[in-house]
Amino acid sequence: MRRRFAVILAGGALLAAGCGPEETQARPTPETPTTTRPAPAPTPAPVRRTLKPGAKGEDVRALQRRLRALRYDPGKADGRYGPSTRMAVWAFQKVHRLKPNGVVGKRVWAALDAPKQPSPVSRKREGDRVDVDLRRQYLVVYRDGRPALITHISSGSGEYYCAKDRGATVARCRYATTGTGDFRTGRRASGWEVSPLGRLYNPIYFNGGIAFHGALDVPSSPASHGCVRMPMHVAEYFPKLVRTGVPVHVRKPR
Repeated sequence: MRRRFAVILAGGALLAAGCGPEETQARPTPETPTTTRPAPAPTPAPVRRTLKPGAKGEDVRALQRRLRALRYDPGKADGRYGPSTRMAVWAFQKVHRLKPNGVVGKRVWAALDAPKQPSPVSRKREGDRVDVDLRRQYLVVYRDGRPALITHISSGSGEYYCAKDRGATVARCRYATTGTGDFRTGRRASGWEVSPLGRLYNPIYFNGGIAFHGALDVPSSPASHGCVRMPMHVAEYFPKLVRTGVPVHVRKPR
């Protein structure tokens, strides 16, 4: 009897120790294999074409829309790189101290992404005014202290010429210069006005016989007798943008 009881106790001790039949043992859980996925490839930066006059396409249209949003006027956003867009690009390049060649490459695209404001030419910074930069050949129309228009211009060529003034009988000789100083807009005319030195479209005079006006030829360099030429499509609405008596600051900054 004692021997049988000892065997029973021994068996119970084995069960209590967790060493029962095989099917009651905890089986190790197999490790779940980890699937390593490759990192997604970085999104490539959009490729932008180098645009030149004559180019066509959606990227030209995007350029035109961007210029207009920055207050430059490339004309109609039609996806065609024509003369109006070229003159707007010239003005943008001049403001950003880039070579004004009309080519929209990497540096111009980068400047379009992070544009700068034009530097005021005078310490006098009225809310409504016109700043003319003779050195770089562009002007800025300010309304309420902000640029409303930035456009390419062509001012006095510096050449010596002789011509009769209106009502004069004898020709007067002088240099074709656009004088610096502080002025105000005065007399204006609608449409074409014929002067002794040529035809002026929608002229607004600000310094004697010197006027802002539209012209069929607005080259990249100074070429006028002293007036400030601007593109024809800009001259169409310039008189509505600039009222009479508005300050005009003409400078040749460094």
